[in-house]
Amino acid sequence: MTGLDLRELECALVLGEELHFGRTAERLYLSQGRVSQLLRSLEDRLGARLFDRTSRRVRPTPFGARFLTELRPAYTGLHGVVEQARAAARGVLGVLRLGFVGMFDEPLSELTGTFGRQNPACHLEFVELPLSDPFGAVRRGEVDAALVLGPVHEPDLMLGATFARHPQTLVLAARHALAAREALSVEELAGCPLIDVAGPAPRYWRESMAPTSTPAGLPIPRGPRISTLQEGLSMIAADRGAMLFCAPTAAALWRRDLSVVPVTGLPEASRALIWHRDAETAAHRALAQVIVDHERASHEGAVETLDVSNGTFMTCWSHEGAQPGDRPPGHQRVDLAGALVGVDRLGVGDEPAHVVVEHDPVAAQDLPGPAHGLAHAHGAQGLGQ
Repeated sequence: MTGLDLRELECALVLGEELHFGRTAERLYLSQGRVSQLLRSLEDRLGARLFDRTSRRVRPTPFGARFLTELRPAYTGLHGVVEQARAAARGVLGVLRLGFVGMFDEPLSELTGTFGRQNPACHLEFVELPLSDPFGAVRRGEVDAALVLGPVHEPDLMLGATFARHPQTLVLAARHALAAREALSVEELAGCPLIDVAGPAPRYWRESMAPTSTPAGLPIPRGPRISTLQEGLSMIAADRGAMLFCAPTAAALWRRDLSVVPVTGLPEASRALIWHRDAETAAHRALAQVIVDHERASHEGAVETLDVSNGTFMTCWSHEGAQPGDRPPGHQRVDLAGALVGVDRLGVGDEPAHVVVEHDPVAAQDLPGPAHGLAHAHGAQGLGQ
């Protein structure tokens, strides 16, 4: 047999699933006449009919059923070979062991999901890293790359991308004297012990997690020393000290025995993608590009804001030109944990939802615990502004 046409094989497989020429044509973006033509051509090559078709139904012949059963795995395997070859040409294949520090939250899941869809021949494996040693696993080769909290000033490590910049908040026990405050200044940290992070994390990184003094030089007392996030949360709940987290992470950590208070006067927190300078691959660069593209998309055209939802935040943005109060199809106004938030969903298909948020600051006053504090952190300026 010469001149085998893969389109003929694809047509037969799809018709075997749909058993309908019209639906097969729609799936393949062909006319029904072209589907019939491809099927006849394949049957001529094989010397036997694959389908019995009448005006009422289409069904495989016994010969056709056997042929389709044997063809399907071979055709799927052929597609896999082509995809792997394409990935190999780009160099993005194999396994990428990705470490992470702190919460593996929804934004990180979205980023890694995008990477997986764009690079199906490269499989991600996730490894949680201790707060006390954010860089060691990369140096020892235990992970290929890591998503860590910034800043990063390590000469032997490559900073692939910096992302997720957010204001900092103080997480403390719900029974703490400062838990009811709407906000704190950085100078007020002088009256609140901060839980210390153990080594071997470098001093500058530990200082960013738990400063030892305020900008005015007032000493900040030390709480107990911990190595992991769960140890830190346990110490906070026991009212042994407090910890600083970016606003979205603090919201994702929400518990009834914890409270969150915004802190003014601190630099924004950030995350970073890092890998060893001597071990860079195309997969590293591809993941960094996903992060860069995501950051660009989330800031283009519009409004970066936060939406209170059961004590958690969503980062929201709008299409260029969209304004709060617009009413495209799909608009809904919902009550999220007591905060009336109007959400205009402008996204379509599998794209992230692009939304405009209207925030009711009066309703946000009634939010309990950390949601109340976080609403004040951003709602005072007006969400969606």
